[in-house]
Amino acid sequence: QVQLIESGGGLVQAGGSLRLSCAASGPTSSAYALAWFRQAPGKEREFVAAIGWSSETTYYGDSLKGRFTASRDNAKNTLYLQMNSLKADDTAIYYCAARLYSVRRRDDEYTYWGQGTQVTVSS
Repeated sequence: QVQLIESGGGLVQAGGSLRLSCAASGPTSSAYALAWFRQAPGKEREFVAAIGWSSETTYYGDSLKGRFTASRDNAKNTLYLQMNSLKADDTAIYYCAARLYSVRRRDDEYTYWGQGTQVTVSS
């Protein structure tokens, strides 16, 4: 059982930046793909970014590439999401997720989930 704990959320003004972290613990595997999803009030969960074990593959949600950058440090078992030029529409709970092997964009293909961290962007 992999445990995922997100941190780094908070309140930021539009145009600002935040960096989210997701610390993984428990049985680790070199084959895990990691991803970020987000869910705004009243909306479905949305794919943000996903990254393979060796960072050889990185996917981003539509319109997020260029503002958001996902990265991982396998020595620290940590996933990051650097978010720049934040907009009010980025307000959501951000979740970290993990699955074995290949990177996917759909949330139902991820096995392990964190509790989420709130990001609020004021306009």
